[in-house]
Amino acid sequence: MKANRARWPIATMARLLEVSPSGYYAWLVREPSKRTGSDAQLLARIRTLHASSRGTYGAPRVHVQLTREGVHVGRKRVARLMRMAGLCGASRGRGKCTTRPRAGARRAPDLVHRHFSAETRNVLWVADATYVPTGEGFLYLAVVLDVFSRRIVGWAMSSHLYTELMLRALDMALQQRRAEGVIHHSDQGCQYTSIAFGQRCREAGVQPSMGTAGDCYDNAMCESFFGTLEAELLMRERFDTREQARRAIFRFIEGWYNIRRLHSSLGYCSPMEFEQQYEKTQNPPRRGLPTAGRRRGRDIRPAARPWTTREATPNGGHVPL
Repeated sequence: MKANRARWPIATMARLLEVSPSGYYAWLVREPSKRTGSDAQLLARIRTLHASSRGTYGAPRVHVQLTREGVHVGRKRVARLMRMAGLCGASRGRGKCTTRPRAGARRAPDLVHRHFSAETRNVLWVADATYVPTGEGFLYLAVVLDVFSRRIVGWAMSSHLYTELMLRALDMALQQRRAEGVIHHSDQGCQYTSIAFGQRCREAGVQPSMGTAGDCYDNAMCESFFGTLEAELLMRERFDTREQARRAIFRFIEGWYNIRRLHSSLGYCSPMEFEQQYEKTQNPPRRGLPTAGRRRGRDIRPAARPWTTREATPNGGHVPL
């Protein structure tokens, strides 16, 4: 009625809406209720959190962030206010099969079998590549993701999709983590089945593993990251040049995804925060004799060995050349 009072008489609108004119005039001078004021303050904070997430957070993540800040409200209330304000999170589209296996290539055995879990860092890495459309053509991105914390430990970008791109991503992961014996799981792309990539894995002590060709579920965790990248960045921005895309992807990975983005699979922690919490909960290493040389009852039994599948093949998972 207030919005249309310049076009229609108040009495006519009140009769059509079956309300009293006196009630309308009383509503005009009535002060907002405590609930309305509280919703307005909460909505202002929700708008700030939604904007700081690059417009990607939906109600679940906004609710978790509010709880971290000491604001205890219901999740449905957050969803209602976001819906009224027209705020929504990023949603994913359907993916495409882009894997092109090389004819006659010898692939590594599948050491993972869709069991994407690890009890500590540098046990299982997953890797893949995707393309980013720009005004100058495609920009290709290769990543290496640690399954334990969902952290991108290695990445590389280039205007081509040669094996050198995957090697640079692997080298970055090895420089950051200095891991040996880690399982490197990927698809059957010709870059991963190449002789150069297999030789680099042997030199670094990395165990290659590959799923079946054209099956996204065999590399689901890396595909999930690419889905997040597309929904939260690529579908929201358009790049005129490859350099613009490089900078945007760099900011997304190193300035947002690894250090700030909340992951539901990690208890709504960022990958870096999850690793820091894990390190705090670990007991310091014990000194003295090994477990076999200690007297009975002097110490607790050693912890169970982290999950690994390096005994799954006689040759340790290396690609036979």
